[in-house]
Amino acid sequence: MAARVEIYIWTTCPFCMRAKNLLKSKSIDFIEYNIDGDEIARDKMSQRANGKRSLPQIFINDVHIGGYDDIYTLDRQRKLDEMLGH
Repeated sequence: MAARVEIYIWTTCPFCMRAKNLLKSKSIDFIEYNIDGDEIARDKMSQRANGKRSLPQIFINDVHIGGYDDIYTLDRQRKLDEMLGH
């Protein structure tokens, strides 16, 4: 079964773009929440992300993964594909 992937982004955030490109390179569908300038949405994201306010914030099957560095590290360690159901 395919994993449910959610990513919180800002449109102009280079790390957000890189995280999305990594997921796209793996042909992963994801739900994108663009929170440009929306502090209420950012507060809600922060609550889900254990207080983190940086972007992107990524969740796989409702588990907080972290940001771009975290998802890239999981991929480099060959753990991301398993989490994504590949």
